[in-house]
Amino acid sequence: MMTGSWNRQWRQWWLKRLPATPQSTLTHRNVYILPTRAGWMLAITLLLLLVGSINYQLNLGYLLTFLIAGCAVVGMHVAHNNLRGLQLSAQPGEAVFAGQPALVSVRLHNPSGKHRYAIGLSWWGAQPSSGEPIWADVPAHSAEAVELRWPCSARGQWPIPPVAVETRFPLGTFRVWHWWQPSARVWVYPAPETPAPPLPRIAHPDDGPALGTQTGARSDEVDGLRPYRRGDPLKWVAWKKAARLGDDNPAQWASRDFSRPSSADLWLDAATCGLSDEEGQRSRLCAWVLQAEEMGLHYGLRLPQVDIAPNQGPAHQQRCLEALACH
Repeated sequence: MMTGSWNRQWRQWWLKRLPATPQSTLTHRNVYILPTRAGWMLAITLLLLLVGSINYQLNLGYLLTFLIAGCAVVGMHVAHNNLRGLQLSAQPGEAVFAGQPALVSVRLHNPSGKHRYAIGLSWWGAQPSSGEPIWADVPAHSAEAVELRWPCSARGQWPIPPVAVETRFPLGTFRVWHWWQPSARVWVYPAPETPAPPLPRIAHPDDGPALGTQTGARSDEVDGLRPYRRGDPLKWVAWKKAARLGDDNPAQWASRDFSRPSSADLWLDAATCGLSDEEGQRSRLCAWVLQAEEMGLHYGLRLPQVDIAPNQGPAHQQRCLEALACH
C-alpha cells in the first residue's frame, strides 16, 4: 500500500512538470534510460566473471568479461539513438459514448535516415488491461500511426492521458523511455438508455386538444400527413383520421409525412423526462436525441443551464450531445 501511494504521488508530481503540447520531439533532454531486470542481472554476472578472472588469473575470462561489457555499452547507445529524434503527434478519433473505448491515433514521424525498431506506445499509468505497449517499427524518412484505446467511463470532454513511448532494442538490457502529455481532448457522450422509451408526444390538429409533452406517448405522430402509399408501415397511418372517415379502403388513408418540417417542435426537456437522477436524465435524453435525428424530426433540448432551439441535422445532433456531455 505504501509503495502504491508513493508511486501515485510521484506520478502526480511528475505530471505537474509535464506541460500539455500538441506534439513532442524526443531529444537528449527528455529521453531517459535505465537498465532493465535483464540488464541488472547481466551486470551482476559480469561482476562475478571479473572477480573470478582476477582470482584465477584467467586471460580468456578477462576477454569474455570485457567483450560482453562492451556489447552492453554499445547496446545502450543504440537503444538511446533508436528513440532520440522521433516526433510525436496525437489525433483523437470520433466522439464515443460512456462505457466505450476512445480511439486515439498517435503518429510517429521519423525525419532521420535510419530505421527505428521496436517502438512501444502505451498510456502512462493506465490500468493493467490497457497498459500493455503496442509495438511498431518506423522506417527512415516516414511515419507510422499507432492506435491506442482509452476506456472512457464518464461523460464530458476529457484530456488524453499521458503517453509513454519506450524501446528496449537491441539487447533488452536497457529501457529508454519518454513521457508526453498531449493537449488534444476526447468527447464522451452519455450512454444512451437501453431500451429507449418512446419520444414525447406532440399534439396534432387532427388529434383534438393538445396533449402536451408525455413520456409514455408514441413517437410516430409528430409530423404532417400525406396520402397513404403502398409499402408504408402501418404505424405511420393516421388511424384516428381513418376511423372518422369510416372507410376501409387504403387509398383513403393518410400517412405521417416525415420528410416535411413538423407543424410543432419536439422539445426534449430534462425536467419532464420522467427521471429525477441527473445521469439517468442525460442517458434518456441522449437516446431521444438519437431517435429524433434518425426520424428526421425538428427537436430542441432543454437543460437546467442551456436551451438549444429546435433544428435537425448532424451539426444540431452534435451540439445537443455535447451539451448533454458537459452541462
